[in-house]
Amino acid sequence: MEIAAWVAVALIAVLTVFQLALALGAPAGAAAWGGSHPGVLPTRLRVASALVAIFFYPVVAIELLNADGVIDVGPDLSPLWLWVLAGLFVLGALANFASRSKIERIWGPVSLALAVCCGLIALGM
Repeated sequence: MEIAAWVAVALIAVLTVFQLALALGAPAGAAAWGGSHPGVLPTRLRVASALVAIFFYPVVAIELLNADGVIDVGPDLSPLWLWVLAGLFVLGALANFASRSKIERIWGPVSLALAVCCGLIALGM
């Protein structure tokens, strides 16, 4: 399932760049965090975007590559964490699809694809 890991990492890279742009003040708030802040996000959401981009997404990408055997950074975590991660991405997809912001809905398929990739990697462990 090496392809699933690389697809996931590519999608995570897109999300990371987007969240970093939001954190740095890009006027794309309508496409994130519920879409209720068009333009530049308020400070608390800019901080949240920075934290997600700097800490969460890189760790997820590294662990997905590690779990799939693409890289070796230590022992693999239990496949259970991949299913939890897949579940979180499914919830994120549902939230994106249900958003009042049409532009934010573009992230629904991305989150759903990440959930599928996590599931495939978990099945291959």
